[in-house]
Order: sequence, then C-alpha cells, then structure tokens
Amino acid sequence: MKVLLAGAGGQLGRELVRSAPEGCLLRALDRAALDVTDTAAVERAVAETAPELVINAAAYTAVDRAEQEPELAFAVNAGGAENLARAAARAGARFIQPSTDFVFDGTAGQPYRPSDPPRPLGVYGASKLEGEERALAVTGGRALVLRTAWLYAAGGRNFVHTVLRLAAARGELTIVDDQVGTPTWAVGLARAIWRAATRPQVAGVHHWTDGGVASWYDFAVAIVEEAAAAGLLARPAAVQPIATADYPTPARRPAYGVLDKRPTWRALDLRPVHWRAALRDMLHEVTRPAEAAPPVEAPHG
Repeated sequence: MKVLLAGAGGQLGRELVRSAPEGCLLRALDRAALDVTDTAAVERAVAETAPELVINAAAYTAVDRAEQEPELAFAVNAGGAENLARAAARAGARFIQPSTDFVFDGTAGQPYRPSDPPRPLGVYGASKLEGEERALAVTGGRALVLRTAWLYAAGGRNFVHTVLRLAAARGELTIVDDQVGTPTWAVGLARAIWRAATRPQVAGVHHWTDGGVASWYDFAVAIVEEAAAAGLLARPAAVQPIATADYPTPARRPAYGVLDKRPTWRALDLRPVHWRAALRDMLHEVTRPAEAAPPVEAPHG
C-alpha cells in the first residue's frame, strides 16, 4: 500500500513511521517538507505520490496559544485537513484525520459517542471540529475521523514529560483533579490507524483511546510512581490535587472528555490496553537508548 503521511515529525507522526507495516510504501513528510496550509504544495505532494491512503498527523495543538492565534489554528487544523482530504479524494485515496475530545464541552454524564453533538469550548476544539467537517464534506463522508484524547509519547512535548521535569526539579506538584478523560499512548493510536488502513469499511467519525478513566491528578500520580519504579526519578514527588478554578488558563477545557470507543475497538478488532499499562510501557521505552529520528521521504517494506 502506498501511503502519504503529513506531520511525520510530531508525536503521532513519528509513531506511525516507526510502526509502518511490512509492505507499506510510506512517504513521510514533516512540516518542513510539507506545509499543509499550502494548497498547491499539498496537491503536488499527493499527485507525485499517487497514494492509496493519506494520513494527516499535522496539527496545531497549542491549546492555550490558539486563543491568541485563531487564524493559524484554523489554517492548520481546518484548512490543512481540507487541503489533504480534497487532494486525497481527487487521487482516489482514502483519508484518515485524527481529531480530539476537545470538540465536546465536557458536560456529559457518560462517555461521548461519535454521534453526540459537539460543542467545543475554545479555538483549538473548534478548529479541529471544522477540520473534521471539511474532511468529511470533500470526501463525501468516506474519510475516517478518529478522535482521541490526552495523547503522549516517549518523544516530544507532552504532559508526561512536563510532569517528569517538574517532579525532578521540585518536591511537590499541584495538578487539577476535576478534569477527567483517558490518557492515550501514541503507539496505541498509531496501531489503530494502521489497522484502520486495512479496513476501508471503517469510515465516518470514530473514537479511539486507551482503556480506563483518569483525572489529570490521577495521571500525574501514576507518572511519578511509575517513573520512580522505572528508575527515572530518585523518588516520587508529592502530587497535590487542585481545582480548575484555582488554576486558570487562557483556554477552557472540558471537565469530562471520556470517549465511547467500544464500537471502534470492535470494528478494528483490537483489544484495549489500560492507560496505566500503556504509560508503564512508554516509561520503560524512555529508559532505553534513544532511537534515531524516523526518516523522511523513506519507503518501508
């Protein structure tokens, strides 16, 4: 299968490159190689590649900064998704668009289903939602939108590395305990995307995260405990819970971002991994020697 991957330098992109299946001819382009907001560049890249599948791992993910940079957030998350989806449709290729739990307002009392009405609270969620809508519109609903939540990886900037850095520098952390969701290792999301690549009947809006539920406080406690057990911290730092109201941020975040992913687990025939087990595996990966950065424009198989 010939695949064009945009955003190959990000957390998800790197894992997609690392886990590309045998026989996959992958053209992996990072932001320097392909600016997804450049319509002409996107069209050229797709025409040159003639892919069977296009995956958009490019995204503007700075949730708070998006409140001050809405035009850029929408250009990347909405315009970029549309550019890639339209070019994929013209080439007769499938299109996969990762998205986020931030499309919801967090007021639900049960896990959000893909059919539940989205109501984003800020620019980031609104821009990702518009990207979903544009991708589905230009592909006639044949795109796969895969919403996820609380993504982290061994490389890149994310909550896990922030907690590790602060835990090493301080004896105590304060973390909000009234925002609930599911931490998701990028390795598991990449595995789901590659499984979806072999199942063209999986289309429309789906949800994917690891298993279980946690608050950010729960997640932080697990990070310091598991990191200490893995030898990444001399000792666990104390983690104190704090309310969202006592930790104001420029962007509002959904208080409840748990997604109903059971139908997607069944559709992809993938067994869920509990978020804490995935975190443990990720931290053990951090203890191993760093791998070379994934190649760009390189074939697999």
